[in-house]
Amino acid sequence: MKRLVIKLGTGVLSRTGRALETAQFRRIAREVASLHKSGTSCILVSSAAIAAGVRVLGLSRRPDELAGKQACAAAGQPELMRLYAASFRAHGLHVAQLLLTHGDIDSRIHRSNARNTLDWLLASGPVVPIINEDDSVAVEELRFGDNDRLSAEVAQLVRADYLAILTSVDGIQDSSGKRVPEIRDMSAAARLVRPDKGEESVGGMKTKLEAVRLAVDSGIPCSILDGRKPGQIAAALAGKDVGTRFPVARKKR
Repeated sequence: MKRLVIKLGTGVLSRTGRALETAQFRRIAREVASLHKSGTSCILVSSAAIAAGVRVLGLSRRPDELAGKQACAAAGQPELMRLYAASFRAHGLHVAQLLLTHGDIDSRIHRSNARNTLDWLLASGPVVPIINEDDSVAVEELRFGDNDRLSAEVAQLVRADYLAILTSVDGIQDSSGKRVPEIRDMSAAARLVRPDKGEESVGGMKTKLEAVRLAVDSGIPCSILDGRKPGQIAAALAGKDVGTRFPVARKKR
């Protein structure tokens, strides 16, 4: 089976960053189940544990301090997985949780263990691995990237055929606000990035492009897609004009 890594940002799974949106989980599970049935193994790299924790802990807003964010992540991660489990169960799929840190990816032994676990899960049948950074002990996602870089590292780890980064905007936009369908020059792409980002976003588009560069340099094509629009993942895999695609450059002979 082909391997697809799907990164889901908080803005995709939560409208306000303060509670999870059940309908989104159901739709994503339906689309992933369809991909699985057609012969594509999917690994999800999912944010939104903090958003879930805000509601679980009865807070009126997301904490600003690091300890508060970590506490929300610890309280929200079980709720996040509960929603995933229920949504995928309706399609005959099970979920498996992996909490990783960048240190796990950098460690030769931990990296090997993580790869072996994922390979075993993907070979075992109807299982969708769901990966999040272990926010209760690590702070990279909370400070820098909302799991963007982690998704590229996971794509490398499992030797993925494609990386789809789902966010709350329709790909990369130029200075006039028009969607850019394809980008091959990553230096030019960086000049298109605007500084604005949503309330629940951590890294914004800048860290997404850094993740794309990491994946493309490893030979993994990518797309940045609007995760709130149905059918974007399947359309991107079919080569349709959605989001912004980042093809892998052909090697010169």
